Amino acid sequence: MSELLDFLHFGHVSWEVFQALVPLMGFFIFFQAVYLKLPISYVVNMVKGLALTMVGLALFLQGVKVGFMPVGTQMGEILGAMDSKWLLMPIGFLLGLVATVAEPAVRILSYEVEKASAGSISERSILITLSLGVALFVALGMAKIIYGVPIHYIIVPGYILALILMRFADHTFVAIAFDAGAVATGPMTVTFVLAVALGIASAIDGRDPILDGFGLIALVAMAPILSVMILGLVVTFIRKRS
Repeated sequence: MSELLDFLHFGHVSWEVFQALVPLMGFFIFFQAVYLKLPISYVVNMVKGLALTMVGLALFLQGVKVGFMPVGTQMGEILGAMDSKWLLMPIGFLLGLVATVAEPAVRILSYEVEKASAGSISERSILITLSLGVALFVALGMAKIIYGVPIHYIIVPGYILALILMRFADHTFVAIAFDAGAVATGPMTVTFVLAVALGIASAIDGRDPILDGFGLIALVAMAPILSVMILGLVVTFIRKRS
C-alpha cells in the first residue's frame, strides 16, 4: 500500500507538465481569439484532449521516475559486475532491438512512410531496419563503455560516413533517415537504455558514468541515419537490376 501511495504522490511532476503545456495553451488561445475562430465544440474537444495529455504525461514521467530508471540502473549495475564483460555487447544488442520495436514513435514513422510512399516502402522494412540499426549501435555503445573508447572516435567517423552516403542514397531515404534519427531516441530508448548504460558504467572499475555512460543516445540517434540510407542504397540497387 505504501508503494502505491508513493507512486501516486506526483504533484511535483504534474506541476512541471502543467508549466510545459501552458505556453501551448497560450498560443492556441491567442490564435483562436484572433485568427482561427473555431466552433465551440472543437474548442471543447481540444480542452478535453489537453487534459488527457496532461494526465498521461504526468503518469508517464512518474512511472519513469519510480519504475523504469531505477530498474534500468539496477540491471546495469548487475550486468556491469559480471566477469564476462563481452556478454554486455549481445545483451546491448537485444536491449536496443526490444526498445526500438516497442517505441511508439518508430511505429508511427514506419506507418507514415508506407502511407506517404503509397506502399513502395513498406512499414515492416523500415521497422526492421531501424530496430537492427539501433541494436547494433547499442552493442557498439556497450563496447565503448567496456573498453573506454572516447565517444568522438565513433561519432565523427559515423557522421562523415552519413555525409558520404547522402551523396549516393536516394533523396527520399535521406529525408526519412534524418527524421528516423530523432524518432528512435524516444521515451522507451532514453529512459531504459540510458539508465542501463549508466548503471554498467558505474559498476565497472575505472569507468566514469559521466564520461562513459553518456553518449549512448548519440549513437542511437546516428544509427537510423546510417541504416536507413544503407537501405536506400540497397533498394536503389535492386531497382536498377530489375
